Amino acid sequence: MTPKDIEAINIAKPDLAGFIFAPGRHQINLSQAMVLRKKLNKEIPSVGVFVDAPLEEMHKVIKSKAVSMIQLHGSESETVIEKLQQQNIPVIKVFKPDQIRKTQADYVMLDSGKGDGKRVQWQDYQNDFSQPLIIAGNLNFKNITSAVKAIKPQFVDLSRGVETDNQKDPQKINEIVKLVHQL
Repeated sequence: MTPKDIEAINIAKPDLAGFIFAPGRHQINLSQAMVLRKKLNKEIPSVGVFVDAPLEEMHKVIKSKAVSMIQLHGSESETVIEKLQQQNIPVIKVFKPDQIRKTQADYVMLDSGKGDGKRVQWQDYQNDFSQPLIIAGNLNFKNITSAVKAIKPQFVDLSRGVETDNQKDPQKINEIVKLVHQL
């Protein structure tokens, strides 16, 4: 959300960095995303997170080069996924564990909801996806090791789990990225 957050990301070197375009306390606009993308290490792909946004809005963000990937966190159709992929941009489709369905998205993410911080019982799920799997849902230092060992995702998505007092915490970001890269 801020240049300070980008500094922490550049030091920690996670596999991906997310820009939230969906409404909520983490939301940024396209102008902010473009400024942050310029500060972000070019080797770290940026993901634009949307919830039921108009296709035109997502195309505008793609054309700006602010993001390298799109994450769909709403009820977007396979047609929307296909139209985004036609722009040569990878798509992550997010599902609640009880609403999983087949998709042509490039990545599948399992999350408890729309960034609501609810914990998922990862031991109850199997990684049966042909696409790379991403998990989210109130992941933090206390549960990330067991979640990764239970479901063996290719990526984890963290937000609140690396915050202190509702702000990104550079120390937590660095420590959890190191931990996850060792798992």
